[in-house]
Amino acid sequence: MIFEFYHRFLRGLLTALMFLLLLPVSMQMLSRYTGLIPRYIWTEEMARFCFIWIILVGSMVAVRDKSHFIVDLIAEPKTQRGKVIWELIPDFMMTCVAVIFIIWGWPLVQFGLMQQSEMSGLPMIYIYGAWPLAGATWFFFLIEKFINNLKTLKSSK
Repeated sequence: MIFEFYHRFLRGLLTALMFLLLLPVSMQMLSRYTGLIPRYIWTEEMARFCFIWIILVGSMVAVRDKSHFIVDLIAEPKTQRGKVIWELIPDFMMTCVAVIFIIWGWPLVQFGLMQQSEMSGLPMIYIYGAWPLAGATWFFFLIEKFINNLKTLKSSK
C-alpha cells in the first residue's frame, strides 16, 4: 500500500537526516577545538534546520509505528473491543493536533516564501513547510489507523 511505501521513505529520510546532522556538528567541533578548519557560521544554522526536520519526521514515523508516548490515566480495558475503542481517544486528540498543524502551518509556509535565512540564504519555506507536512502525514496515518480499528471492531462482534 502507498502508506507502507511512504512510511519506509520517511524512515530512510530520518536516517539520512541523522547522518546529515553529523556533518555540521562535526565541523563545528573541529573548528572550535582544533583550528584545522576555519569556523563556518552556516553550520549552526544547518544543524538547527536538520534538527527541526528530524523531530518532525520522527514524529511522523512514530505515529505510524505507534511508538509515540501515551499517558495512561485509567487502566487499559481487558477485551479486544475495549482496547480498540480505548485507542480512539488519543487518536482523535492527535488528529486535532494534526489539523491544527495543517491549518496554522499554511500561513507559516506562505510567510516562508518571502523569507530567507540570515546565514545561508536558504528560503525559509524549506523549514516552515515541515509543520503542515507533518500535520498532513499524521492525519493520513491516523485515518489509516482508524480504518484498521474499525475493521477490528467489526470482526470482534
